Amino acid sequence: MARIGGINLPINKHVSVGLTSIYGIGRSRAIKICTLANVNPSDKIKVLNEEQLESIREQVAKFQIEGDLRREVTINIKRLVDLACYRGIRHKKGLPLRGQRTRTNARTRKGPRKGRTK
Repeated sequence: MARIGGINLPINKHVSVGLTSIYGIGRSRAIKICTLANVNPSDKIKVLNEEQLESIREQVAKFQIEGDLRREVTINIKRLVDLACYRGIRHKKGLPLRGQRTRTNARTRKGPRKGRTK
């Protein structure tokens, strides 16, 4: 079992895909980590030796991931809400905050429909 950044990576996936299971690492960052660690991104995680895993761990440690990143994001959102700026108000109301249409869409953000009262 490959454990990187406090997360158990799925061993049957390619390295570049498996790294994306860590919060804060997407596809482009995963490929960048693989190239910096001199690991082929299309290799499966189960075929990596301990030396390669250690080099990946060193590269991942350079980025802010998991708990620290989640904490920073929540602090930033809380700051916006406390400032009561436009984005903060939209966060507080649970509405989209980047100018999307809300008359007919935005069900993910607004939640399930409420019944019409007559």
